[in-house]
Formats: sequence, structure tokens, C-alpha cells
Amino acid sequence: MDKKQTRMKRALKLRSQIKKLGATRLSIHKTSQHIYAQVISGDGTTTLASASTTQAEIKAALKNTNNIAAATEVGKWVAQKAIAAGVTEVAFDRSGFKYHGRVKALADAAREAGLKF
Repeated sequence: MDKKQTRMKRALKLRSQIKKLGATRLSIHKTSQHIYAQVISGDGTTTLASASTTQAEIKAALKNTNNIAAATEVGKWVAQKAIAAGVTEVAFDRSGFKYHGRVKALADAAREAGLKF
């Protein structure tokens, strides 16, 4: 298996567990240049909040969009938007990415901003 297939296999296992819980989830995706985060409803049909390094207000505050500082900023923004939408508890869906670096920074920032997971 190549790198992408391995990641997708990890993501499938994780998402099946979250689906059984029926919990609202904080889903992330990262590329080499950007990081994206969405808070998705328990049934998976509605996006309640989102933030990414492609948004003008976040991009303006950053020097680079592909580092830990950028991931931290996205984590803060998505947590603020989720809390404004009435969501305080989420399940963290890391989309098969390993929990270190930018993924960990985003999760820690979201926790500090008030999301519980």
C-alpha cells in the first residue's frame, strides 16, 4: 500500500468509531501548503463551523500557512466558531493523519479555546 491508502485506511477505522457514537466531530485535512478544519454534525449532513489557512482573515495574520503557528491559529478560529454555533463537545477526526506536528498543534489550540474532546 502507498502512503495515501494507508492514511485512508486509518481514517476509515476512526470514522466508523465516531459514527457509532453519533458525536459531532472536528475533522481536519492538511496539505503541504494549508490546513483545514470543520465541525460536522453527528449525522454528517451539516457543517456547523469551519476554518482554514486559505481564509483571508487568518492568512493575513500569518507569515506562512504551512507551519505549526498556522495550525494553532486555525484551531483557535474553528473553536470560537463552534462555540458560537453552540457546540462545546466534539470527537476529533484526524482523517488518518498521525497525531503530531500540525495536527497536534491544531487540537491543542482548539482545546485551549474551549472545545472538549
